[in-house]
Amino acid sequence: MSIVKRNNLVFPSLMDEILKPDWFGGLENYKGTLPPVNIQETETGFELELSVPGRKKEDFNVEIDEHILTISSETKKAEEVKEENYTRKEFSYSSFKRAFTLPETVNEEGIKASYENGILSFAIPKKEEALPKPKRFIEIGK
Repeated sequence: MSIVKRNNLVFPSLMDEILKPDWFGGLENYKGTLPPVNIQETETGFELELSVPGRKKEDFNVEIDEHILTISSETKKAEEVKEENYTRKEFSYSSFKRAFTLPETVNEEGIKASYENGILSFAIPKKEEALPKPKRFIEIGK
């Protein structure tokens, strides 16, 4: 916050007051970060989850190229409210792009994705040769 001194009195800068995030409203939902992600390895594959609420499954673009899984989304929204003595136009734009390098042990053809309750989930199976081998029991002879 900028401070302006006049005659030994301290006043907050007018620009600070104008640029407060809630001065006109609408900026309280602004988020300039990437969606958080959880990655877990299981015996048979990997589970990847991104938290991206407020979107539709059609908003996502998912592709795999040279062992890189890329997830991106872009949404645009414009809203205009006209009342008796004022007009308010609000625009919002949101996008992100995340890329994950897949290990050689992943079966890229078997990847499945779903979107439910704001969570974009991926089931990423391992190749057959990367799965754990079943235990073998050896009989003890004489």
